[in-house]
Amino acid sequence: QVQLVESGGGLVQAGGSLRLSCLGSGSIFSRAAMAWYRQAPGKQRELVARIFSSGSIFYADSVKGRFTISRDNAKNTVYLQMNALKPEDTGVYYCNALSVVNYWGQGTQVTVSS
Repeated sequence: QVQLVESGGGLVQAGGSLRLSCLGSGSIFSRAAMAWYRQAPGKQRELVARIFSSGSIFYADSVKGRFTISRDNAKNTVYLQMNALKPEDTGVYYCNALSVVNYWGQGTQVTVSS
């Protein structure tokens, strides 16, 4: 059983920064591909960034150069540093762990005001 708990969301003005954290429990963390997704109101959930156990990283085009994903396997934690935030970054951000099974956190709200 894997549990993921996100934190760090909030309200920020455009151009500001936030750092999201996702604390995972369970023994698979270091082997899982970890990712952040987001879902804006009325839209489908979309992949923001993924970091594999090898360290390889993928970013959605919309966040390249502004967001940075990282992981600390010793702390079972994955981070998403978000800089130069835009109103279109607003949404619920979900942590995801992909192993044999897909695991999801409960989500944390990020609101960027213009």
